[in-house]
Amino acid sequence: MKDKYKYIGPLYDFLSSIYGGESIHNCKRAMLTSENVKAGDKILIAGAGHGKDAIRAAELGADVTVVDLSETMLIKLQQAFDKHPKDLKVNVVHADILKVEEYEHYDMVIANFFLNVFDADFMETILNHLIKCTKKGGKFVIGDFAFPSGNPVSKTIQKGYWYTAALIFYFTSDNAIHEIYNYTELMKSKGIEIDDTKHYRYLGMNCYTSVMGTKLVASDLATTSSTKKTEEATA
Repeated sequence: MKDKYKYIGPLYDFLSSIYGGESIHNCKRAMLTSENVKAGDKILIAGAGHGKDAIRAAELGADVTVVDLSETMLIKLQQAFDKHPKDLKVNVVHADILKVEEYEHYDMVIANFFLNVFDADFMETILNHLIKCTKKGGKFVIGDFAFPSGNPVSKTIQKGYWYTAALIFYFTSDNAIHEIYNYTELMKSKGIEIDDTKHYRYLGMNCYTSVMGTKLVASDLATTSSTKKTEEATA
C-alpha cells in the first residue's frame, strides 16, 4: 500500500515544533503518568507520530505496541528510540490498525493526532475499533486539535488554525479535510466515561486537548442507558 507520509514524514517533527511548539508533544504525553500507567500495563498506540508518547509509556514500564501503516513514520519512530539513552521495549507493528484484532486486550489505547486523518465516517469506524480493543474498565485517550470554544472570534481563529494544518496534510498526504471533531462528545456516545481533560495553549489560545476516559463495563453501560432513557422520558 502507498506510504502517504513518504515525503512529509521526514519533516513531521520539524512541522510539529513550528506549528505547535511543545504543546503538541505535551498533549501527546499528557495522560501518561504514574497514576494512570502501571508497570506491565498493555498499551496500544495508533499512529507512530514522533514517538514521544511511546517512549513515555515504555519508561513507565508499560508493554507498548505501536501500529502504523507508514513505513516512513516507523523509521522516524526507530530513530527516536535509537537516540534514547535507555533500551526501550516497544513492539512496533507495520500494519493497518483495523488488522489489529486483539479485542478487549489493552489496559490503555491511545489515538494521538490520528483520527483527524480520516473523514467522519471512517474516523468513527476506526474509533469503534480502537474502543473494542480496550479492556472493559481500561483507559481510552485521544490527544488532538481542541474543539473550538470561546467567543465567535476565538472560534473562527481556532478553526482557521486547524484548516491550515488540514490543508497542508491534504496536499502532501491526501488526508481528509473536515470540521474539527468533538472527541469528548464522541467518546461519551461510545460508552466512555470521561475522567480527565487537559488543554494546551499556543499563540494565546487553546489549540490542543487530551481527553482520557474509562471504557464502562457492561453493568455500567446498562445503568447509563437506563438513566438516559429515564431522563428522556421525563424531559
